[in-house]
Amino acid sequence: MSLPRVALIGTGGTFAMVGRHDFDWVEYGESGIVQPIDALVGAARGWGLADLRTVDFRQLGSTGITPGDWLDLYRLLRGLGTGTGAPEGCVITHGTATLEETAFFLSLVWRGSMPVVLTGAQRPPNTAGSDAQANLRGAIAVAASPLAQGLGVLVVIDNLVFAARDVAKTSSGALDAFEAPQFGPLGRVEADGTLVLRHRPAPLRDPLDLADGLEGAQSLPRVDMALSYAGADGAAIDAFVAAGAQGIVSAGLLPGRPANGEQAAIARAVAAGVSVVQATRGLRGNVVPQAFLDRAGVIPAGDLDAAKARIVLMLGLMRTRDPQRLKQAFAAY
Repeated sequence: MSLPRVALIGTGGTFAMVGRHDFDWVEYGESGIVQPIDALVGAARGWGLADLRTVDFRQLGSTGITPGDWLDLYRLLRGLGTGTGAPEGCVITHGTATLEETAFFLSLVWRGSMPVVLTGAQRPPNTAGSDAQANLRGAIAVAASPLAQGLGVLVVIDNLVFAARDVAKTSSGALDAFEAPQFGPLGRVEADGTLVLRHRPAPLRDPLDLADGLEGAQSLPRVDMALSYAGADGAAIDAFVAAGAQGIVSAGLLPGRPANGEQAAIARAVAAGVSVVQATRGLRGNVVPQAFLDRAGVIPAGDLDAAKARIVLMLGLMRTRDPQRLKQAFAAY
């Protein structure tokens, strides 16, 4: 029986880095060595899970990922997912710092039935107790499973399976650094490589057709995030407007309000035509529609965290600047 075809796309990150000694778990970037994906998957070809095809994207630490990289990665996926011999699944190895952002961006624009599974590592592959191989095995198992067909973009870390919309990195160094704080994981990968799903991601409602027009796009609109804290004023918000921001996400105080000192700057931003979204700085925040937001012309982010609200706003601004349409989109995404 032939094995399912799975594409492995390497983007760098800890998964591709080389530690200088067995316990180089923090400053391993100092080695300066980043390996291509093909150098990292030799053992994986013998696991019997999939017929693997490696695809190098670019070698980046995930603190260097930009929206331009997201667009290029999306176009690479579009090319892989069509034609004769297209893979049944895809795994993307990615640095963990921005993994959840890349996964969420792709989840909003990927429309193929092929599951796209992102994974990474907390410790370089050549260091003691590395999670790189185990996470890769889990990701391949999910990408190759018929159960994952049509589920969109997933994240597999520490043998847990997460929806891209729900997942967040919550620890700098722990092996179980990824969680879904609001809704929990979708399932897990058992020790024998079997995928067990207990939930399915909610179907994507896409009133703005976010993928439309991205094929030739070279950049996304500038959207910045302003973090609220006790005593925050409007300096950051005014600076973002002056820098050319088309949108601003307020990572507000829970339960979803900016600091009092930021309110005048938000009003100035809205008056200048900048789209402002109110999120929170918490992992389980939920900003529901409220009268003060309507009065201020500010869009509620719902239960999206600030980083993910930024991605929706970036893509949304490619389609419309109408505050009401953007508000409807946030209610859907």
